[in-house]
Amino acid sequence: MKVFITGATGFIGNEVSKRFALTDHEMTCLVRASSNVDELKKLNANLAIGDVLDRDSLDRGMKGCDWVVNLANVYTYWEPDRSIYYRVNVEGTHNVMEAALDAGVSKVVHVSSIVIFGKPEECPIIETSHPGPKRFGDYPESKYQGDCIAWELYEEKHLPLVVIYPCGVTGPNDVKYSSGLIGSLINREMPATAFNSSVLTWVDVRDVAEAIVRASEKDNNLGEKYILGREQMKMEEFYRMISDISGVPLPKMRLSDTMALFNARLLTWWADMTKKPPLWNMALDACRMAKEGIIADGSKAEKELGITYTPIRNTFEDAIRSFQR
Repeated sequence: MKVFITGATGFIGNEVSKRFALTDHEMTCLVRASSNVDELKKLNANLAIGDVLDRDSLDRGMKGCDWVVNLANVYTYWEPDRSIYYRVNVEGTHNVMEAALDAGVSKVVHVSSIVIFGKPEECPIIETSHPGPKRFGDYPESKYQGDCIAWELYEEKHLPLVVIYPCGVTGPNDVKYSSGLIGSLINREMPATAFNSSVLTWVDVRDVAEAIVRASEKDNNLGEKYILGREQMKMEEFYRMISDISGVPLPKMRLSDTMALFNARLLTWWADMTKKPPLWNMALDACRMAKEGIIADGSKAEKELGITYTPIRNTFEDAIRSFQR
């Protein structure tokens, strides 16, 4: 099959591209002119210069393709211009889905996020859970809106859709929120631990890539949703595990949830004023999400896609090695 991939130079996209390179499928990756494409060239991927906000480039790139894997998104919890979340995660998603319909592809695997569910009544979150009434910031809200657009096109125009909902994705060579916490801890840049009682659900980035490829290859699964993640742990357990693996002692200070949110508001206000990211990863949206926690059940993906989740301690060990290189 010929597969068209957006977001192939990102953290998850890099692993997806490497996994597809082990198959007989032919990859075409949408990349911006400024993107570093050295790794994609090593994988013999075809490159299509463009952007999810440029509909013509999507039409050109998808021509003759059988599948679309949509990974392009803005995954941060603070941006100096918050409209970028809605341009990329909403308008960009709409463009990709409409282009896929016009190209007549047989499957679209859209990579969403567990954060679109907000805080639903059901716990743990499963594929049939109804999203809660609110989400905790622009990133989750924009991902939710993009998700709604994709499902509307599935219902109204028969978009051949499958959607993936990863939980807390981490692994080697990541500098975003999850692994950014690891880097801050082992580099002794974190002055205090916070949200110690909150529970998050984790997944290895390589397991996410495996699930995306298997969801693409699986027959008769249009309209399916797959949550990815298994191991749940309190943040205090996460901090202790990172300290134990790295040998770096934890900060002596523990912030209460109230104090952590107060500091996050101040640091985010200052970031908005200076247009520089908040110190210590303490964007208010990220802290609100961390306080609420995410408890989800990714067992459906194990059963239906046949994946085996990597023990998260092994994932953290690999992530720490990548920071210490």
